Amino acid sequence: MGEVPTPFTRFGQGRSTVLRILLVDDDPGLLKLLRTTFEVADVDVAVAEDAERARRQVRKQHPSVIVLDVKMPGTNGLELCRELKNDPKTRDIPIVLLTGSDDDPDGAAKAAGADAVMLKPFSPLELLSVAERLAGGLYGVPFRATRKRDRRPDAELLLYARDLRHMLELERGQRRLLQSAYMETVSALASALESKDTGTRAHSQRVQSYASALAERVGDGAVTRDASAPYGFLLHDVGKIGIPDGILQKPGPLSVAERRRMQTHTVLGEAMLSSVAFLQGEGLRVVRSHHERWDGRGYPDGLARDEIPAGARIFAVADALDAMTSHRPYRRAMGWDVARREIVEQSGRQFDPLIVEAFVSIEPELREIRRELAAA
Repeated sequence: MGEVPTPFTRFGQGRSTVLRILLVDDDPGLLKLLRTTFEVADVDVAVAEDAERARRQVRKQHPSVIVLDVKMPGTNGLELCRELKNDPKTRDIPIVLLTGSDDDPDGAAKAAGADAVMLKPFSPLELLSVAERLAGGLYGVPFRATRKRDRRPDAELLLYARDLRHMLELERGQRRLLQSAYMETVSALASALESKDTGTRAHSQRVQSYASALAERVGDGAVTRDASAPYGFLLHDVGKIGIPDGILQKPGPLSVAERRRMQTHTVLGEAMLSSVAFLQGEGLRVVRSHHERWDGRGYPDGLARDEIPAGARIFAVADALDAMTSHRPYRRAMGWDVARREIVEQSGRQFDPLIVEAFVSIEPELREIRRELAAA
């Protein structure tokens, strides 16, 4: 997936570059606020509490932009700005001055050689926009004049609250894009698996839909609130990639040795996915434990009753429903009513009775899911 640019990504020579900002201010609260805002926007940030520390930072690595407070102990911001602009080594670094003074801030900033000046209180995102403009190589632009000061006592809080809301909206948007890309990738992997295991075409999509509906009905927060669960439902059989085609596609019953080999797909799947960050949690537990039985006679661990993870207990019913109502290399599909009776009969043996109750209560919804997916 290509890089998704944010409003704070600079581009040059065909590739993205990093915006590096040096913040110079002796107010620790303001430094913390600005640093947090800028880092959320994927900007590299360095801080300095006074002029001498700022000089060391600049010698260490030239920043894209320096944001410099006018009022500091020792060498003040105007003096440091003038010093940097008079030095051939640093005069091309854009400087934004921050000031709380009403005494001709534009004139004083221009005289010191600053590229922009902003009055306090100010919007951190507005400051970031100014820094982005200056760092983008737009040389020759007019001096950035100060806006009219907002004198309301709560102006600073209102500006920061507005910016926080905007940053949260950006973050949510990026998260949605990332989650969508994850799901597309996982769905593609599940489809690739089904092309290998030819008897289970579209099985993963159906069981994911069945299991999600059952989880909502059961109301188990450990499953419904775990973002990894839908991925686990889709990728439950990913370990079958390690099972020979001769076993997966065998038209008759498996031998004892073949069945033992087939049963390793649960632990193979867990091993394959154990380092995937977004699968940690219920999703990975579903992959390992979806063939456990309520009576303890399942595999790979022989877990029983509540020892079995909630997501795996829910998924076991969804998986069995689809397995019985789908064609397999070794048998024809059963009718839906036959599968329903089998699931109900296995309540308290193969399946958690509470999950079976949920299945019975939403059976019409599950039938409709199957019809919709078949039509699609």
